[in-house]
Amino acid sequence: MYVGRIVSIGMTKAGRLAAMYRVSSRSFPNREAKILENSISILPKAGFEDDIHRNPYIAYNCLRLTGPYAVATNGSHTDPITEKLGAGMNMRDALATVLLAMDYEHDDYNTPRIASVVQSGTGKGYLGIVRHDALHIAEFALEPGNAFYVCTYEHNVPCLHYADDEFDAGDASAACAYMLGQGVFAQLERPITAACAVENGAGGFETAAMDAPQSE
Repeated sequence: MYVGRIVSIGMTKAGRLAAMYRVSSRSFPNREAKILENSISILPKAGFEDDIHRNPYIAYNCLRLTGPYAVATNGSHTDPITEKLGAGMNMRDALATVLLAMDYEHDDYNTPRIASVVQSGTGKGYLGIVRHDALHIAEFALEPGNAFYVCTYEHNVPCLHYADDEFDAGDASAACAYMLGQGVFAQLERPITAACAVENGAGGFETAAMDAPQSE
């Protein structure tokens, strides 16, 4: 099944929170996640830079950290959500305020904006989506081995139904590998690249990015 972009929140079996993002794409597959100084960004691969002129929504910061929070999204709303959390706004209100203000992407597909946030040390996280016909924000109490996700298409409501009860990752790189082809995510088509943050045990997060293996 093709579901487009995916954001997920989870807790490893060792009890560490994770915020995760995966690009799945049919129209713009030539992209990669790159670790920059203060973020992980989705960018066109070398030789495909002109794709940005075809669709300005395909390049953006997809993952950022601020204080006890890790934020992962599918668009330019990553930055304002992070800034509102850094200024003291709670997770629900930061997601709701930004998603409502920025709305879905007004491209050829009316692509929804999706977002995930976890707060270190709390066991809690949020998923959100704004579509052309709805805005959904939901809190999840995470337990070891649980992950929940929301996608731009098909599985596009944050709820207990879209979940994985065998989630595990020893570090952020393992979380990326999980998003790209393990557990429930193995059933979701056209993985391109992933970016993840996993609690490091010291009150913060480690991050990683990984491209999907090339098909032969």
